[in-house]
Amino acid sequence: MTRWGILSTGQIAARFAEDLRLVPGAELVAVGSRTAESAQRFAARHGVPRAYASWAELAADDELDVVYVATPHAAHHQAASTCLAAGRAVLLEKPFTLDLATSVELVDTARAAGVFLMEAMWMRTNPLIRRVCELVADGAIGTVTNVRADFGLAGPFPPEHRLRARTLGGGALLDLGVYPVSLAHLLLGVPDHVRSWAKLSPERVDENTGIVLGYDSGAVATLTCGLVGATPVTAAVTGTAGRIDLPELFFRPGSVTLHRAGAEPETITGELVGGGYQYEAAEVQRCLAEGLLESPLVPHAATLEVMALLDGIRAQIGVSYA
Repeated sequence: MTRWGILSTGQIAARFAEDLRLVPGAELVAVGSRTAESAQRFAARHGVPRAYASWAELAADDELDVVYVATPHAAHHQAASTCLAAGRAVLLEKPFTLDLATSVELVDTARAAGVFLMEAMWMRTNPLIRRVCELVADGAIGTVTNVRADFGLAGPFPPEHRLRARTLGGGALLDLGVYPVSLAHLLLGVPDHVRSWAKLSPERVDENTGIVLGYDSGAVATLTCGLVGATPVTAAVTGTAGRIDLPELFFRPGSVTLHRAGAEPETITGELVGGGYQYEAAEVQRCLAEGLLESPLVPHAATLEVMALLDGIRAQIGVSYA
């Protein structure tokens, strides 16, 4: 049995708690928040035995095997550091931190302590996303020449909302754009050229952003994210011999469509149970059972490469959290 704790009590933490029920061998035993009231409400709602009024108290619980950190972005570094210092394995919500430097610090801390650490980029653990990677690797669509992906929400969001609040790491890029960027990285790797543009909000966070990643191979990724309109949230991977279409909510698809050159389209379906968070939890448990310090599906190197990309994009569009 893997004993889980959840740090934070927001919407994503609640969704994760529900999906954790679908993972064999998982047991949610503790929750921690900045206040006793918030932790107790969450515990009562989700049937969690222990509720702690601080992150440190949660991290100090020796009966925990792993902690899922679901705070707003700006608190990721502090929350994860607290858990790692106590020797707790950590599944840390995306984006890992606000910048590459603090992400490297977390990875170095985990490695030095011999403690498991993984970014909760749940897209990379989704069975159909993994199947798309297999198809691409097997040459089903030839050599990849283009990746297109978008993620935009309609809003409007008030200035204090986490998506707009600069102090919380707000903006479209880190919250939404991380998915298109991660998909392009997953399929094409680190780009050789990056160009980006954004319209900034009065709070100086990006609210509508376009990104083009160029590769010396000739491949291109065209990516968008925004807070000012509901985009299709779809993706397509095009190659020299075909295309794979990913439908709405491309990061957790229930099906994908394979178009091979000269053949009828083929729909590949998967059993998407729950919200999709259970796959990353199952991957954490598999890694812990095997004594791994990082996941081969969401390796530290990939997390840091994407973070470096996000840093570079933020520099181009003029968004800083300093």
